[in-house]
Amino acid sequence: MGLIAAPLAAQPLTVAALGDSLTQGYGLPQPEGFVPQLEQWLHENGAPEVKVLNAGVSGDTTAGGLSRVDWTLTDDVGAMIVALGGNDLLRGIEPATSRANLEGILKAAGAKDVPVLLIGLKAPGNYGPEYQAAFDAMYPDLAQQYGTLYAESFLAALEEMPDRDATRAKYIQSDGIHPNAEGVKLIVRNLGPKVLELIARARGE
Repeated sequence: MGLIAAPLAAQPLTVAALGDSLTQGYGLPQPEGFVPQLEQWLHENGAPEVKVLNAGVSGDTTAGGLSRVDWTLTDDVGAMIVALGGNDLLRGIEPATSRANLEGILKAAGAKDVPVLLIGLKAPGNYGPEYQAAFDAMYPDLAQQYGTLYAESFLAALEEMPDRDATRAKYIQSDGIHPNAEGVKLIVRNLGPKVLELIARARGE
């Protein structure tokens, strides 16, 4: 990390995190949510002057994110994390609709020359294999099309654990959906290096 610490700290940068309840920090005290923990991790890992803006809204869909993206991308925002789609899944929204909304978000970022880290999700199988395949494919497809950085899943750090029941008991809140503070810590540790790449890209490094 020492080699990148100096350039990353050269100037202040605001990273907007556009998302839903996972980004917003649902069910957690403010300091324990995703955005504060990510900001602290960045400060400890070579990006001490980076501010992470919490643009997460609980219950938001990709359509909600699209409706908010223009006023999220204020002039002081130099990079953006996009983590949306979980509520589209819960509502069974057609992947083509979600894809179009995400594309609109990426176009808005591109128009302002703001680099993006697009974070995907894995669809469950209960909507059928065609739905699952279309949903899962839209994130890497859009990342490639628009030249964004890409992380396969917001919850990858927890999904990769071998014992699902033990993971749920230790790292998930009682609602069975949202990570607790320790779960968020693992998520941040997993996604942090990608966010450092995003910061470097925003600074032309």
